[in-house]
Amino acid sequence: MEKQDGFEKIDLCSCNVIHNDIVKKVKESLPTEETIFDLSEFFKVFSDSTRIKILSSLLVSEMCVCDLAAVLGTSQSAISHQLRLLKVFRLVKSRKAGKVVYYSLSDDHVKSIIELGLAHLSENQ
Repeated sequence: MEKQDGFEKIDLCSCNVIHNDIVKKVKESLPTEETIFDLSEFFKVFSDSTRIKILSSLLVSEMCVCDLAAVLGTSQSAISHQLRLLKVFRLVKSRKAGKVVYYSLSDDHVKSIIELGLAHLSENQ
């Protein structure tokens, strides 16, 4: 495929026909603007490598902030900051055991999102 500015050039239609039946069907099936905005915000959470490292770590095991900081080589404060955001988006949950708070992925959907992303990337390498 031909490249332009380092990217693959996209093929354009050479006609001006609008397929009204398809356009109508797709428009009717699109989520609401509010849902699209919420989904966009949700996926933005995955745009930070520290958050991805936290989620990937929690794929393997439930962990406390101290353990996560040791794995990622960063401060507990930085981990806590990211965990707060991950909790807001219900990607992680916590449980308290004495004085220790353990974090884990909130459900199998989160596990699937991470695993599907990794599978997608490995297919295309």
